[in-house]
Amino acid sequence: MDKFEQERLDKLQKIREMGIEPYGKRYDNTQSIKSILDSFVPERTDIKVRAAGRISTLRPHGKTAFLDIKDWTGKIQIYIKLDKVGPEKFELSKLLDLGDIVGVDGVLFKTRTGEITIYADEFTVLTKSLLTPPEKWHGLKDVELRHRQRYVDLFSNTEVMDTFLKRIKILKHIRRFLDDRGFVEVETPMMQSIPGGAVARPFITHHNALDIDLYLRIAPELYLKRLLVGGMERIYEINRNFRNEGISTRHNPEFTMMELYQAYSDYNGMMELTESIVTLLVKELYGGYEIPFGERKIDMTPPWRRATFCELLKEHSGVSYEDEAGLVKKSKELGLETKGVDRDNMANNIFEQLIEQTLSNPTFVLDYPTSICPLTKTCEYDPRFAQRFELYIASMEVANSYSELNDAPEQDKRFREQLGTEADIVGKVDEDFLIALKYGMPPAGGLGIGIDRLIMILTNNVSIREVILFPLLKPK
Repeated sequence: MDKFEQERLDKLQKIREMGIEPYGKRYDNTQSIKSILDSFVPERTDIKVRAAGRISTLRPHGKTAFLDIKDWTGKIQIYIKLDKVGPEKFELSKLLDLGDIVGVDGVLFKTRTGEITIYADEFTVLTKSLLTPPEKWHGLKDVELRHRQRYVDLFSNTEVMDTFLKRIKILKHIRRFLDDRGFVEVETPMMQSIPGGAVARPFITHHNALDIDLYLRIAPELYLKRLLVGGMERIYEINRNFRNEGISTRHNPEFTMMELYQAYSDYNGMMELTESIVTLLVKELYGGYEIPFGERKIDMTPPWRRATFCELLKEHSGVSYEDEAGLVKKSKELGLETKGVDRDNMANNIFEQLIEQTLSNPTFVLDYPTSICPLTKTCEYDPRFAQRFELYIASMEVANSYSELNDAPEQDKRFREQLGTEADIVGKVDEDFLIALKYGMPPAGGLGIGIDRLIMILTNNVSIREVILFPLLKPK
């Protein structure tokens, strides 16, 4: 224990010796600090208010003291005067520290410096803090410590609190947008006997009562499609997916996905839906379509560019999809593996290495090779390509969409072809999903949006850890 913590423990004891409970009780009828500031009328000196918050600055001056308190809506100054609160309460004010949580009753006035202030009639200690806030309230700056101690990060860094309140607002907007268009929100299993719907390594757990292994879901897709079969025609889920993979500024093993399905639509309908959702959010948050992201500006003005996978491959690499020798040569130039890699995966590896980074403004990349899209209908113009798009913004994949494959024999064939490949981690086919398809699934468009990445872009945070309250971190 350091000397500062000991000093606070000594003050705690003195407060108790005064007969005061330093870990307060229910404190009703408080107003948010923002609403208090908004209620100020210069001509009036009788506006009574009640606030509660954490002390962020403390300035004693003889028989008076000024302190600032913060709640999650703002900050306000408190004026405590010996003649007003009485000797006992004024002695109590001398035992306050930065980080303590207090309640205050008083009237509003404006100081000579023009600051709206609560002139305290009464104040109450609600929580005595035993640790000193970071850097005397100038904010917690150590990035690693900020993520480990998010609770301190939130109360000491206003912009961090703002980011997470915006996250909540964004999710509300997405839900309202979809609800208004006739979608219903559903919940599907997070523990699955067979992980499916994406190519990823799952987390494995064990159910003791049934003595079976289960997998934390990598995607909700196959269960949501079962609901399409059941007749639920417009459905969405916003919830966690889990992928047992690396951690980076763009990847967290536990992440939030919004996935939806609309019967009788296709990937073109999903493009229109995606563009509408995101541009409305941008307009709501920024009032226009140009937004900052790190050191760059992103132009979100609709309509967004649409280009095929093959067009972009040729445009940025100079190599045609048809030119397999050229793909091998370009792969080697980029240091990519070519041995045992087929043309489609070779082209996709070049795309990921070379082209993704160029896609700063929103771009729908259309019509990927069918072999890497096992759940997708093929393009009418060429069955080698699938009716799939990925949306890139700020050089990141933000959304993925298919015209969903609803041909049961074809789906069965593609699942069997995947067996034994690296993509098939578990080596099982979801037979029940195939049974569901045999009953008949309507043609549909499906869409998945990575919520964390979208919020990174909408809140100008270049690391995914800045938009997840408690990101996974390496052990200390």
